[in-house]
Amino acid sequence: MWRTKRSTVDGYFLAGKNITWWPVGASLFASNIGSGHFIGLAGSGAAAGIGAIAYEWNGMLMVLLLGWVFLPIYIASGVTTMPEYLQRRFGGRRTQIFIAVLSLFIYIFTKISVDIYAGALFIQLALKWNIYLAVVLLLVITALYTIAGGLAAVIYTDAAQTAVMLAGALTLMGFAEVGGWNALMEGYHNAIPSVRVPNSTCGIPRDDAFHIFRDPVTSDLPWPGVIVGMTIPSMWYWCSDQVIVQRSLAAKTLTHAKGGSLTASYLKVLPFFMIMLPGMISRILYTDEVACTDPQLCEQVCGNAVGCSDIAYGKLVMELLPSGLRGLMMAVMIAALMSSLTSIFNSSSTIFTMDLWKTFRSQASEWELMIVGRVFVLVLIVLSVLWIPIVQASQGGQLFIYIQSISNYLQPPVSVIFLCGCFWKRANEKGAFWGLVIGLTVGVIRMILDFVYPAPLCFEKDERPAVLRYIHYLYFSMLLSFITLIVVVVISLTTEEPRPEQVKLPSPSHFNQIKIYFYNDFIPWGINYGEQPFWSGYVTLLLIPVSCCSATVFR
Repeated sequence: MWRTKRSTVDGYFLAGKNITWWPVGASLFASNIGSGHFIGLAGSGAAAGIGAIAYEWNGMLMVLLLGWVFLPIYIASGVTTMPEYLQRRFGGRRTQIFIAVLSLFIYIFTKISVDIYAGALFIQLALKWNIYLAVVLLLVITALYTIAGGLAAVIYTDAAQTAVMLAGALTLMGFAEVGGWNALMEGYHNAIPSVRVPNSTCGIPRDDAFHIFRDPVTSDLPWPGVIVGMTIPSMWYWCSDQVIVQRSLAAKTLTHAKGGSLTASYLKVLPFFMIMLPGMISRILYTDEVACTDPQLCEQVCGNAVGCSDIAYGKLVMELLPSGLRGLMMAVMIAALMSSLTSIFNSSSTIFTMDLWKTFRSQASEWELMIVGRVFVLVLIVLSVLWIPIVQASQGGQLFIYIQSISNYLQPPVSVIFLCGCFWKRANEKGAFWGLVIGLTVGVIRMILDFVYPAPLCFEKDERPAVLRYIHYLYFSMLLSFITLIVVVVISLTTEEPRPEQVKLPSPSHFNQIKIYFYNDFIPWGINYGEQPFWSGYVTLLLIPVSCCSATVFR
Protein backbone atom coordinates (compact mmCIF):
# COMPACT_ATOMS: atom_id res chain seq x y z
CA MET A 1 0.00 0.00 0.00
CA TRP A 2 2.86 2.39 0.79
CA ARG A 3 4.28 1.90 -2.71
CA THR A 4 1.22 3.55 -4.25
CA LYS A 5 2.48 7.09 -3.44
CA ARG A 6 -0.56 8.27 -1.53
CA SER A 7 0.87 11.82 -1.49
CA THR A 8 -0.04 12.20 -5.19
CA VAL A 9 -3.48 12.41 -6.77
CA ASP A 10 -2.97 9.24 -8.83
CA GLY A 11 -1.60 7.47 -5.77
CA TYR A 12 -4.52 8.40 -3.54
CA PHE A 13 -7.41 8.11 -6.02
CA LEU A 14 -6.08 5.37 -8.36
CA ALA A 15 -3.66 3.53 -6.03
CA GLY A 16 -0.74 4.52 -8.24
CA LYS A 17 -2.21 2.36 -11.05
CA ASN A 18 -0.21 -0.51 -9.63
CA ILE A 19 -2.82 -3.06 -8.46
CA THR A 20 -2.68 -6.63 -9.77
CA TRP A 21 -5.67 -8.60 -11.05
CA TRP A 22 -6.69 -10.54 -7.93
CA PRO A 23 -7.20 -7.58 -5.53
CA VAL A 24 -8.94 -5.72 -8.37
CA GLY A 25 -11.37 -8.62 -8.83
CA ALA A 26 -11.92 -9.07 -5.10
CA SER A 27 -12.49 -5.34 -4.67
CA LEU A 28 -15.01 -5.26 -7.53
CA PHE A 29 -16.94 -8.06 -5.86
CA ALA A 30 -16.69 -6.66 -2.33
CA SER A 31 -17.69 -3.18 -3.49
CA ASN A 32 -20.80 -4.68 -5.06
CA ILE A 33 -21.79 -7.04 -2.24
CA GLY A 34 -22.60 -4.76 0.68
CA SER A 35 -24.79 -5.32 3.69
CA GLY A 36 -27.72 -4.31 1.49
CA HIS A 37 -27.20 -7.59 -0.38
CA PHE A 38 -27.09 -9.73 2.75
CA ILE A 39 -30.27 -8.14 4.04
CA GLY A 40 -32.06 -7.26 0.79
CA LEU A 41 -31.21 -10.18 -1.51
CA ALA A 42 -31.87 -12.74 1.23
CA GLY A 43 -35.12 -10.92 2.00
CA SER A 44 -36.19 -11.08 -1.65
CA GLY A 45 -35.43 -14.80 -1.68
CA ALA A 46 -37.59 -15.27 1.41
CA ALA A 47 -40.45 -13.18 0.01
CA ALA A 48 -40.57 -14.12 -3.68
CA GLY A 49 -38.10 -16.90 -4.52
CA ILE A 50 -35.03 -16.85 -6.68
CA GLY A 51 -36.13 -14.28 -9.29
CA ALA A 52 -34.00 -11.43 -7.94
CA ILE A 53 -30.82 -13.48 -8.50
CA ALA A 54 -31.13 -12.45 -12.16
CA TYR A 55 -29.56 -9.14 -11.12
CA GLU A 56 -26.44 -10.99 -9.96
CA TRP A 57 -26.16 -13.16 -13.05
CA ASN A 58 -26.72 -10.16 -15.28
CA GLY A 59 -23.78 -8.56 -13.50
CA MET A 60 -21.58 -11.53 -14.44
CA LEU A 61 -21.79 -10.51 -18.09
CA MET A 62 -21.77 -6.75 -17.56
CA VAL A 63 -18.47 -6.78 -15.66
CA LEU A 64 -16.92 -8.62 -18.63
CA LEU A 65 -18.30 -5.91 -20.92
CA LEU A 66 -16.44 -3.41 -18.75
CA GLY A 67 -13.12 -5.21 -19.09
CA TRP A 68 -13.25 -5.94 -22.80
CA VAL A 69 -15.21 -3.05 -24.34
CA PHE A 70 -15.36 0.05 -22.13
CA LEU A 71 -12.02 -0.01 -20.30
CA PRO A 72 -9.87 0.28 -23.46
CA ILE A 73 -11.73 3.52 -24.24
CA TYR A 74 -11.42 4.87 -20.68
CA ILE A 75 -7.73 3.99 -20.46
CA ALA A 76 -7.04 5.56 -23.85
CA SER A 77 -8.66 8.78 -22.64
CA GLY A 78 -6.43 8.96 -19.55
CA VAL A 79 -9.27 9.98 -17.24
CA THR A 80 -9.64 9.56 -13.48
CA THR A 81 -13.43 9.85 -13.21
CA MET A 82 -16.40 9.03 -15.42
CA PRO A 83 -17.75 12.62 -15.49
CA GLU A 84 -14.29 13.68 -16.66
CA TYR A 85 -14.61 11.26 -19.58
CA LEU A 86 -17.92 12.85 -20.61
CA GLN A 87 -16.32 16.30 -20.42
CA ARG A 88 -13.52 15.23 -22.75
CA ARG A 89 -15.89 13.44 -25.09
CA PHE A 90 -18.58 16.13 -25.37
CA GLY A 91 -16.74 19.28 -24.33
CA GLY A 92 -18.09 21.88 -21.95
CA ARG A 93 -18.56 21.48 -18.24
CA ARG A 94 -22.30 21.28 -17.67
CA THR A 95 -22.67 17.59 -18.58
CA GLN A 96 -19.67 16.73 -16.39
CA ILE A 97 -21.06 18.69 -13.44
CA PHE A 98 -24.56 17.29 -14.01
CA ILE A 99 -23.32 13.68 -13.91
CA ALA A 100 -21.03 14.36 -10.94
CA VAL A 101 -23.83 15.81 -8.83
CA LEU A 102 -26.27 13.09 -9.92
CA SER A 103 -23.74 10.38 -9.03
CA LEU A 104 -23.29 11.80 -5.54
CA PHE A 105 -27.05 11.88 -4.99
CA ILE A 106 -27.39 8.29 -6.23
CA TYR A 107 -24.63 7.19 -3.85
CA ILE A 108 -26.23 8.87 -0.84
CA PHE A 109 -29.82 7.77 -1.48
CA THR A 110 -29.41 4.27 -2.95
CA LYS A 111 -26.03 3.06 -1.73
CA ILE A 112 -24.75 4.67 1.45
CA SER A 113 -28.14 5.04 3.14
CA VAL A 114 -29.28 1.55 2.16
CA ASP A 115 -26.05 -0.11 3.31
CA ILE A 116 -26.10 1.78 6.60
CA TYR A 117 -29.73 0.86 7.24
CA ALA A 118 -29.17 -2.80 6.33
CA GLY A 119 -26.07 -3.08 8.51
CA ALA A 120 -27.77 -1.32 11.40
CA LEU A 121 -30.80 -3.60 11.08
CA PHE A 122 -28.59 -6.66 11.46
CA ILE A 123 -26.57 -5.22 14.34
CA GLN A 124 -29.72 -4.15 16.14
CA LEU A 125 -31.15 -7.66 15.73
CA ALA A 126 -27.93 -9.31 16.88
CA LEU A 127 -26.65 -7.12 19.70
CA LYS A 128 -29.68 -5.03 20.72
CA TRP A 129 -27.52 -1.92 20.33
CA ASN A 130 -28.90 1.55 19.87
CA ILE A 131 -29.07 1.87 16.11
CA TYR A 132 -27.43 5.30 15.95
CA LEU A 133 -24.52 4.30 18.18
CA ALA A 134 -23.82 1.27 15.98
CA VAL A 135 -24.00 3.33 12.81
CA VAL A 136 -21.75 6.11 14.09
CA LEU A 137 -19.05 3.69 15.28
CA LEU A 138 -19.06 1.78 12.00
CA LEU A 139 -18.90 4.95 9.95
CA VAL A 140 -16.04 6.38 12.00
CA ILE A 141 -13.93 3.22 11.63
CA THR A 142 -14.73 3.02 7.92
CA ALA A 143 -13.90 6.65 7.30
CA LEU A 144 -10.59 6.47 9.18
CA TYR A 145 -8.94 3.95 6.91
CA THR A 146 -10.58 5.40 3.80
CA ILE A 147 -9.21 8.86 4.61
CA ALA A 148 -5.81 7.55 5.68
CA GLY A 149 -5.12 5.08 2.92
CA GLY A 150 -6.88 6.18 -0.27
CA LEU A 151 -7.88 3.65 -2.91
CA ALA A 152 -4.99 1.26 -2.19
CA ALA A 153 -6.18 0.77 1.39
CA VAL A 154 -9.74 0.30 0.14
CA ILE A 155 -8.81 -2.29 -2.50
CA TYR A 156 -6.57 -4.41 -0.27
CA THR A 157 -9.07 -4.21 2.59
CA ASP A 158 -11.81 -5.23 0.16
CA ALA A 159 -9.73 -8.23 -0.90
CA ALA A 160 -9.26 -9.37 2.70
CA GLN A 161 -12.92 -8.80 3.54
CA THR A 162 -14.01 -10.79 0.50
CA ALA A 163 -12.29 -13.83 2.00
CA VAL A 164 -14.08 -13.24 5.31
CA MET A 165 -17.44 -12.87 3.57
CA LEU A 166 -16.99 -16.08 1.59
CA ALA A 167 -15.76 -18.13 4.55
CA GLY A 168 -18.48 -16.92 6.89
CA ALA A 169 -21.30 -17.29 4.39
CA LEU A 170 -20.29 -20.79 3.38
CA THR A 171 -20.15 -21.79 7.05
CA LEU A 172 -23.70 -20.54 7.46
CA MET A 173 -24.80 -22.65 4.52
CA GLY A 174 -23.33 -25.76 6.14
CA PHE A 175 -25.43 -25.17 9.26
CA ALA A 176 -28.55 -24.29 7.32
CA GLU A 177 -28.87 -27.70 5.67
CA VAL A 178 -32.51 -28.57 5.15
CA GLY A 179 -32.22 -31.88 3.35
CA GLY A 180 -31.19 -31.02 -0.21
CA TRP A 181 -32.60 -29.08 -3.13
CA ASN A 182 -35.84 -31.04 -3.46
CA ALA A 183 -36.54 -30.65 0.24
CA LEU A 184 -35.84 -26.93 -0.06
CA MET A 185 -38.34 -26.57 -2.91
CA GLU A 186 -41.01 -28.51 -1.05
CA GLY A 187 -40.39 -26.75 2.24
CA TYR A 188 -40.47 -23.30 0.66
CA HIS A 189 -43.81 -23.86 -1.06
CA ASN A 190 -45.23 -25.09 2.27
CA ALA A 191 -43.84 -22.15 4.28
CA ILE A 192 -47.19 -20.44 4.87
CA PRO A 193 -47.57 -18.35 8.06
CA SER A 194 -50.17 -19.52 10.57
CA VAL A 195 -51.60 -16.01 11.00
CA ARG A 196 -52.90 -14.67 7.70
CA VAL A 197 -55.33 -12.06 6.47
CA PRO A 198 -58.67 -13.85 5.80
CA ASN A 199 -59.87 -14.27 2.22
CA SER A 200 -56.55 -13.34 0.65
CA THR A 201 -53.49 -14.98 -0.86
CA CYS A 202 -51.15 -13.12 1.48
CA GLY A 203 -48.32 -15.26 2.77
CA ILE A 204 -48.69 -18.00 0.15
CA PRO A 205 -45.39 -18.53 -1.73
CA ARG A 206 -45.43 -17.71 -5.43
CA ASP A 207 -46.00 -20.58 -7.86
CA ASP A 208 -43.06 -19.28 -9.91
CA ALA A 209 -40.77 -18.90 -6.90
CA PHE A 210 -38.12 -21.15 -8.49
CA HIS A 211 -38.28 -19.51 -11.92
CA ILE A 212 -36.28 -16.57 -13.20
CA PHE A 213 -38.21 -15.95 -16.43
CA ARG A 214 -41.71 -15.12 -15.22
CA ASP A 215 -45.00 -14.00 -16.74
CA PRO A 216 -44.54 -10.80 -18.79
CA VAL A 217 -47.75 -9.19 -17.49
CA THR A 218 -48.69 -10.35 -14.00
CA SER A 219 -45.40 -11.32 -12.35
CA ASP A 220 -43.13 -9.31 -10.07
CA LEU A 221 -40.19 -9.68 -12.49
CA PRO A 222 -41.49 -9.97 -16.10
CA TRP A 223 -39.07 -11.82 -18.35
CA PRO A 224 -38.74 -9.11 -21.09
CA GLY A 225 -37.84 -6.65 -18.38
CA VAL A 226 -35.32 -9.09 -16.91
CA ILE A 227 -33.58 -9.46 -20.27
CA VAL A 228 -33.66 -5.83 -21.49
CA GLY A 229 -34.86 -3.48 -18.77
CA MET A 230 -32.53 -4.96 -16.16
CA THR A 231 -29.50 -4.76 -18.45
CA ILE A 232 -29.68 -0.99 -19.01
CA PRO A 233 -29.13 0.20 -15.40
CA SER A 234 -26.79 -2.76 -14.86
CA MET A 235 -24.63 -1.43 -17.69
CA TRP A 236 -24.41 1.92 -15.91
CA TYR A 237 -23.45 0.24 -12.65
CA TRP A 238 -20.77 -2.07 -14.04
CA CYS A 239 -19.46 -0.06 -17.00
CA SER A 240 -19.71 3.62 -16.04
CA ASP A 241 -20.20 3.89 -12.28
CA GLN A 242 -17.21 5.54 -10.60
CA VAL A 243 -17.20 3.05 -7.70
CA ILE A 244 -16.67 0.11 -10.07
CA VAL A 245 -14.62 1.62 -12.88
CA GLN A 246 -12.18 3.28 -10.48
CA ARG A 247 -11.04 -0.15 -9.28
CA SER A 248 -10.32 -1.29 -12.82
CA LEU A 249 -8.51 1.95 -13.68
CA ALA A 250 -6.20 1.29 -10.71
CA ALA A 251 -4.94 -1.94 -12.32
CA LYS A 252 -1.32 -2.12 -13.50
CA THR A 253 -2.29 -2.87 -17.10
CA LEU A 254 -5.37 -3.61 -19.15
CA THR A 255 -4.50 -7.29 -18.82
CA HIS A 256 -4.74 -7.08 -15.02
CA ALA A 257 -7.96 -5.07 -15.29
CA LYS A 258 -9.47 -7.79 -17.47
CA GLY A 259 -8.27 -10.44 -15.06
CA GLY A 260 -10.01 -8.54 -12.27
CA SER A 261 -13.23 -8.48 -14.30
CA LEU A 262 -13.00 -12.24 -14.81
CA THR A 263 -12.43 -12.83 -11.11
CA ALA A 264 -15.39 -10.65 -10.14
CA SER A 265 -17.56 -12.35 -12.75
CA TYR A 266 -16.89 -15.79 -11.29
CA LEU A 267 -17.45 -14.54 -7.75
CA LYS A 268 -20.87 -13.22 -8.83
CA VAL A 269 -22.03 -16.85 -9.03
CA LEU A 270 -21.77 -17.11 -5.24
CA PRO A 271 -24.53 -14.76 -3.95
CA PHE A 272 -27.12 -17.32 -5.03
CA PHE A 273 -25.61 -19.88 -2.66
CA MET A 274 -24.30 -17.69 0.14
CA ILE A 275 -27.12 -15.13 0.38
CA MET A 276 -30.32 -16.03 -1.48
CA LEU A 277 -30.64 -19.69 -0.47
CA PRO A 278 -30.07 -18.88 3.24
CA GLY A 279 -32.87 -16.33 2.95
CA MET A 280 -35.22 -18.98 1.54
CA ILE A 281 -34.13 -21.44 4.22
CA SER A 282 -34.91 -18.84 6.86
CA ARG A 283 -38.49 -18.61 5.60
CA ILE A 284 -38.83 -22.39 5.94
CA LEU A 285 -37.47 -22.46 9.49
CA TYR A 286 -39.06 -19.25 10.84
CA THR A 287 -42.17 -18.91 8.70
CA ASP A 288 -44.40 -16.98 11.09
CA GLU A 289 -41.81 -14.23 11.56
CA VAL A 290 -40.02 -13.98 8.22
CA ALA A 291 -43.18 -14.47 6.11
CA CYS A 292 -45.62 -12.57 8.33
CA THR A 293 -48.45 -10.79 6.53
CA ASP A 294 -50.61 -9.39 9.30
CA PRO A 295 -49.57 -5.72 9.68
CA GLN A 296 -49.88 -5.70 13.47
CA LEU A 297 -47.86 -8.89 13.85
CA CYS A 298 -45.19 -7.65 11.45
CA GLU A 299 -44.96 -4.41 13.42
CA GLN A 300 -44.27 -6.44 16.55
CA VAL A 301 -41.71 -8.70 14.86
CA CYS A 302 -39.59 -6.17 12.94
CA GLY A 303 -41.18 -2.74 13.26
CA ASN A 304 -42.34 -2.74 9.63
CA ALA A 305 -46.05 -3.27 8.91
CA VAL A 306 -45.34 -4.02 5.22
CA GLY A 307 -43.42 -7.23 5.94
CA CYS A 308 -40.42 -8.75 7.68
CA SER A 309 -38.66 -10.63 4.90
CA ASP A 310 -35.60 -8.42 5.31
CA ILE A 311 -34.81 -10.02 8.69
CA ALA A 312 -34.40 -13.44 7.03
CA TYR A 313 -30.60 -13.54 6.99
CA GLY A 314 -30.11 -12.01 10.44
CA LYS A 315 -32.78 -14.29 11.92
CA LEU A 316 -31.06 -17.37 10.53
CA VAL A 317 -27.72 -16.27 11.95
CA MET A 318 -29.04 -15.49 15.41
CA GLU A 319 -31.22 -18.57 15.78
CA LEU A 320 -29.25 -21.26 14.01
CA LEU A 321 -25.57 -20.66 14.68
CA PRO A 322 -23.67 -21.22 17.94
CA SER A 323 -22.22 -18.14 19.62
CA GLY A 324 -18.75 -18.43 18.06
CA LEU A 325 -20.07 -18.62 14.53
CA ARG A 326 -22.47 -15.80 15.26
CA GLY A 327 -19.38 -13.70 15.84
CA LEU A 328 -17.98 -14.85 12.51
CA MET A 329 -21.17 -13.87 10.73
CA MET A 330 -21.17 -10.54 12.55
CA ALA A 331 -17.69 -10.03 11.10
CA VAL A 332 -19.08 -10.92 7.67
CA MET A 333 -21.82 -8.32 7.91
CA ILE A 334 -19.50 -5.62 9.25
CA ALA A 335 -16.96 -6.51 6.54
CA ALA A 336 -19.63 -6.20 3.86
CA LEU A 337 -20.85 -2.88 5.25
CA MET A 338 -17.38 -1.37 5.63
CA SER A 339 -16.18 -2.70 2.28
CA SER A 340 -19.10 -1.17 0.41
CA LEU A 341 -18.92 2.12 2.29
CA THR A 342 -15.16 2.55 1.82
CA SER A 343 -15.56 2.02 -1.90
CA ILE A 344 -18.35 4.58 -2.12
CA PHE A 345 -16.58 7.10 0.13
CA ASN A 346 -13.39 6.96 -1.91
CA SER A 347 -15.15 7.17 -5.28
CA SER A 348 -17.44 9.97 -4.08
CA SER A 349 -14.49 12.02 -2.85
CA THR A 350 -12.78 11.43 -6.20
CA ILE A 351 -15.81 12.73 -8.11
CA PHE A 352 -16.23 15.74 -5.84
CA THR A 353 -12.54 16.63 -5.93
CA MET A 354 -11.75 16.04 -9.60
CA ASP A 355 -15.06 17.00 -11.23
CA LEU A 356 -16.48 19.71 -8.97
CA TRP A 357 -13.75 21.26 -6.83
CA LYS A 358 -11.14 21.23 -9.58
CA THR A 359 -13.66 22.82 -11.98
CA PHE A 360 -13.95 25.88 -9.77
CA ARG A 361 -10.37 25.76 -8.44
CA SER A 362 -8.41 24.94 -11.59
CA GLN A 363 -5.10 26.02 -10.00
CA ALA A 364 -5.51 23.82 -6.92
CA SER A 365 -2.37 21.97 -5.90
CA GLU A 366 -2.25 18.18 -5.47
CA TRP A 367 -2.02 18.67 -1.70
CA GLU A 368 -5.18 20.80 -1.70
CA LEU A 369 -7.05 18.25 -3.81
CA MET A 370 -6.17 15.42 -1.41
CA ILE A 371 -7.19 17.46 1.63
CA VAL A 372 -10.51 18.33 -0.01
CA GLY A 373 -11.10 14.68 -0.87
CA ARG A 374 -10.54 13.63 2.75
CA VAL A 375 -12.76 16.40 4.14
CA PHE A 376 -15.56 15.50 1.74
CA VAL A 377 -15.61 11.96 3.17
CA LEU A 378 -16.45 13.51 6.54
CA VAL A 379 -19.25 15.51 4.90
CA LEU A 380 -20.65 12.32 3.41
CA ILE A 381 -20.64 10.70 6.84
CA VAL A 382 -22.67 13.55 8.32
CA LEU A 383 -25.18 13.44 5.45
CA SER A 384 -25.48 9.67 5.77
CA VAL A 385 -26.22 9.79 9.49
CA LEU A 386 -28.82 12.51 8.94
CA TRP A 387 -30.48 10.40 6.23
CA ILE A 388 -30.96 7.33 8.45
CA PRO A 389 -34.41 8.33 9.82
CA ILE A 390 -35.69 8.83 6.27
CA VAL A 391 -34.43 5.40 5.26
CA GLN A 392 -36.14 3.85 8.25
CA ALA A 393 -39.41 5.53 7.39
CA SER A 394 -39.41 4.91 3.64
CA GLN A 395 -38.00 1.44 3.11
CA GLY A 396 -40.47 -1.12 1.75
CA GLY A 397 -41.04 -4.78 2.38
CA GLN A 398 -38.17 -5.84 0.09
CA LEU A 399 -35.10 -3.67 0.45
CA PHE A 400 -33.33 -5.17 -2.58
CA ILE A 401 -36.28 -4.51 -4.89
CA TYR A 402 -36.48 -0.96 -3.54
CA ILE A 403 -32.84 -0.42 -4.54
CA GLN A 404 -33.41 -1.80 -8.02
CA SER A 405 -36.59 0.18 -8.67
CA ILE A 406 -34.91 3.48 -7.76
CA SER A 407 -31.98 2.51 -9.98
CA ASN A 408 -34.34 1.96 -12.90
CA TYR A 409 -35.68 5.49 -12.52
CA LEU A 410 -32.31 7.28 -12.37
CA GLN A 411 -29.67 5.23 -14.17
CA PRO A 412 -30.99 4.44 -17.70
CA PRO A 413 -30.46 8.00 -19.07
CA VAL A 414 -26.85 7.90 -17.90
CA SER A 415 -26.31 4.50 -19.55
CA VAL A 416 -27.66 5.85 -22.85
CA ILE A 417 -25.34 8.88 -22.69
CA PHE A 418 -22.26 6.72 -22.11
CA LEU A 419 -23.25 4.33 -24.91
CA CYS A 420 -23.76 7.20 -27.34
CA GLY A 421 -20.54 8.87 -26.23
CA CYS A 422 -18.48 5.73 -26.66
CA PHE A 423 -19.99 4.31 -29.84
CA TRP A 424 -21.63 7.11 -31.86
CA LYS A 425 -19.38 9.89 -33.11
CA ARG A 426 -22.23 12.17 -34.11
CA ALA A 427 -23.51 12.50 -30.51
CA ASN A 428 -22.72 16.01 -29.28
CA GLU A 429 -22.83 17.94 -26.01
CA LYS A 430 -26.26 19.46 -26.56
CA GLY A 431 -27.82 16.10 -27.33
CA ALA A 432 -26.16 14.48 -24.30
CA PHE A 433 -27.08 17.27 -21.89
CA TRP A 434 -30.72 17.59 -22.91
CA GLY A 435 -31.08 13.83 -23.13
CA LEU A 436 -29.96 13.66 -19.51
CA VAL A 437 -32.22 16.52 -18.43
CA ILE A 438 -35.37 15.17 -20.09
CA GLY A 439 -34.67 11.54 -19.25
CA LEU A 440 -33.97 12.22 -15.59
CA THR A 441 -36.96 14.55 -15.32
CA VAL A 442 -39.23 11.72 -16.46
CA GLY A 443 -37.46 9.27 -14.14
CA VAL A 444 -37.67 11.54 -11.11
CA ILE A 445 -41.39 12.12 -11.71
CA ARG A 446 -41.96 8.34 -11.66
CA MET A 447 -39.83 8.00 -8.54
CA ILE A 448 -41.80 10.73 -6.74
CA LEU A 449 -45.07 9.03 -7.71
CA ASP A 450 -43.72 5.81 -6.18
CA PHE A 451 -43.14 7.61 -2.88
CA VAL A 452 -46.47 9.46 -2.97
CA TYR A 453 -48.45 6.34 -3.91
CA PRO A 454 -46.73 3.38 -2.22
CA ALA A 455 -47.61 -0.14 -3.32
CA PRO A 456 -50.67 -1.46 -1.47
CA LEU A 457 -50.47 -4.39 0.90
CA CYS A 458 -51.37 -7.75 -0.59
CA PHE A 459 -54.95 -7.63 0.73
CA GLU A 460 -55.59 -4.03 -0.35
CA LYS A 461 -57.02 -2.84 -3.66
CA ASP A 462 -54.50 -1.19 -5.96
CA GLU A 463 -55.81 2.33 -6.58
CA ARG A 464 -52.56 3.92 -7.69
CA PRO A 465 -52.28 5.88 -10.97
CA ALA A 466 -52.24 3.73 -14.10
CA VAL A 467 -48.56 4.44 -14.79
CA LEU A 468 -47.71 2.71 -11.50
CA ARG A 469 -50.22 -0.12 -11.79
CA TYR A 470 -49.55 -1.19 -15.36
CA ILE A 471 -45.95 -0.18 -16.14
CA HIS A 472 -43.48 -2.30 -14.19
CA TYR A 473 -40.29 -0.50 -13.23
CA LEU A 474 -38.28 -2.79 -15.55
CA TYR A 475 -40.55 -1.83 -18.46
CA PHE A 476 -40.24 1.79 -17.39
CA SER A 477 -36.46 1.41 -17.63
CA MET A 478 -36.86 0.38 -21.28
CA LEU A 479 -39.26 3.27 -21.99
CA LEU A 480 -37.00 5.79 -20.25
CA SER A 481 -33.98 4.62 -22.23
CA PHE A 482 -35.90 4.95 -25.50
CA ILE A 483 -37.03 8.49 -24.64
CA THR A 484 -33.47 9.52 -23.75
CA LEU A 485 -32.06 7.96 -26.92
CA ILE A 486 -34.60 9.75 -29.13
CA VAL A 487 -33.76 13.09 -27.52
CA VAL A 488 -30.00 12.54 -27.92
CA VAL A 489 -30.30 11.48 -31.56
CA VAL A 490 -32.72 14.23 -32.64
CA ILE A 491 -30.86 17.08 -30.95
CA SER A 492 -27.44 15.79 -32.03
CA LEU A 493 -28.52 15.51 -35.68
CA THR A 494 -30.14 18.96 -35.72
CA THR A 495 -27.23 20.82 -34.13
CA GLU A 496 -23.55 21.19 -34.92
CA GLU A 497 -21.25 18.19 -35.11
CA PRO A 498 -18.77 17.64 -32.26
CA ARG A 499 -15.25 18.90 -32.85
CA PRO A 500 -12.69 16.34 -34.13
CA GLU A 501 -10.72 16.40 -30.87
CA GLN A 502 -13.85 15.45 -28.95
CA VAL A 503 -14.41 12.21 -30.86
CA LYS A 504 -10.83 11.09 -31.09
CA LEU A 505 -11.10 9.03 -27.89
CA PRO A 506 -13.56 6.38 -29.17
CA SER A 507 -12.09 6.43 -32.67
CA PRO A 508 -12.01 3.46 -35.08
CA SER A 509 -8.42 2.79 -34.05
CA HIS A 510 -9.54 2.15 -30.50
CA PHE A 511 -12.35 -0.10 -31.66
CA ASN A 512 -9.82 -1.99 -33.75
CA GLN A 513 -7.72 -2.32 -30.62
CA ILE A 514 -10.73 -3.81 -28.82
CA LYS A 515 -11.03 -6.34 -31.65
CA ILE A 516 -7.37 -7.19 -31.18
CA TYR A 517 -8.00 -7.80 -27.46
CA PHE A 518 -10.83 -10.17 -28.34
CA TYR A 519 -8.73 -11.86 -30.99
CA ASN A 520 -5.75 -12.33 -28.69
CA ASP A 521 -7.93 -13.71 -25.92
CA PHE A 522 -10.24 -15.98 -27.88
CA ILE A 523 -8.08 -17.33 -30.72
CA PRO A 524 -5.30 -19.60 -29.36
CA TRP A 525 -2.89 -18.98 -32.21
CA GLY A 526 -3.45 -15.23 -31.98
CA ILE A 527 -2.38 -14.93 -28.36
CA ASN A 528 0.49 -12.65 -27.47
CA TYR A 529 1.67 -14.49 -24.37
CA GLY A 530 3.67 -11.52 -23.23
CA GLU A 531 0.55 -9.37 -22.92
CA GLN A 532 -2.52 -11.58 -22.51
CA PRO A 533 -2.95 -14.40 -19.97
CA PHE A 534 -3.45 -17.56 -22.03
CA TRP A 535 -6.38 -18.67 -19.86
CA SER A 536 -8.41 -15.47 -20.03
CA GLY A 537 -10.22 -16.19 -23.29
CA TYR A 538 -11.18 -19.72 -22.31
CA VAL A 539 -12.59 -18.82 -18.89
CA THR A 540 -14.44 -15.86 -20.39
CA LEU A 541 -16.06 -18.08 -22.98
CA LEU A 542 -16.87 -20.59 -20.23
CA LEU A 543 -18.89 -17.98 -18.35
CA ILE A 544 -21.33 -17.60 -21.24
CA PRO A 545 -22.62 -21.23 -21.26
CA VAL A 546 -22.55 -21.27 -17.45
CA SER A 547 -24.87 -18.25 -17.36
CA CYS A 548 -27.12 -19.66 -20.09
CA CYS A 549 -27.38 -23.04 -18.38
CA SER A 550 -28.23 -21.40 -15.07
CA ALA A 551 -30.96 -19.31 -16.67
CA THR A 552 -32.33 -22.38 -18.46
CA VAL A 553 -32.48 -24.49 -15.31
CA PHE A 554 -34.41 -21.79 -13.44
CA ARG A 555 -36.48 -20.54 -16.39
